[in-house]
Amino acid sequence: MMNLYPTKKFRFPITAECISPDVFQDKKIEEIRRLTVWEGNKQRILGELFKVKESESETKMVVINIHGDVSRVRRIGAYMTSGQIVIYGNAGMHLGEEMEGGEIIVRGNVGCWAGSMMKGGKIEIYGNAGNYLGAPYRGVNKGMRGGEIVVHGNVGNEAGAYMRRGVIKVYGNAGQFAGLRMQNGTIYVQKDCEARVGACMKDGKIIVSGFLESVLPTFTIEGLKEKVKIENDETAEGPFYLFLGDTAEDGKGKLYVSKTKNPHLNRYEKLL
Repeated sequence: MMNLYPTKKFRFPITAECISPDVFQDKKIEEIRRLTVWEGNKQRILGELFKVKESESETKMVVINIHGDVSRVRRIGAYMTSGQIVIYGNAGMHLGEEMEGGEIIVRGNVGCWAGSMMKGGKIEIYGNAGNYLGAPYRGVNKGMRGGEIVVHGNVGNEAGAYMRRGVIKVYGNAGQFAGLRMQNGTIYVQKDCEARVGACMKDGKIIVSGFLESVLPTFTIEGLKEKVKIENDETAEGPFYLFLGDTAEDGKGKLYVSKTKNPHLNRYEKLL
């Protein structure tokens, strides 16, 4: 097990995709300290920015514990396929970018693009997440393609944009455009969600258990459901209004919205 401790409060962005179980695998501690990172536009070695200590572990997989605020450190766990990263503090942008396996746990908040384009594995965030959770970069139309992201706090705008597979669970509130252009997968928001949910979605499932100001006019009411399956072992209790859309994209996505928390939507019932 490797433990990383920031040697100072970072003023400039740090790019450190080398902080990954795949990179640390089979390396001695001195080799890990010599790994290359960038501090702003200057190349550094990991040992200049982090104190690296090794400790015994009960598991054979590679475990990296990061102690302290690394909110300016970007791309931690990028492309990782196995192992575990635990961050005891806030983390920076692009956490777990395109990860394929393993697990990242954050005991704090995370910046934008966490889990961007991820293909597998699990990210669990015990604080809040920024914009574009699981979403691709501008100009890319393939978002999250597998895996699971769990956020115990709130998330920003465009969570799950262009999503193709996988599960995103938010136990707080979500910003605008959740599920923008999603093609498959599941997004669950336990509390409130801002406007334009599911805009241009073609398929997939979005569940909002809290307040939603309005449903896009390109969604049609389909029925009422008493409960909705999130995953094999988790169900959201309703009742829920079920909307289908986005019809502007010939979509067949399913949008479930809490009936109890949204009495202003009862006007749709006359269309059933």
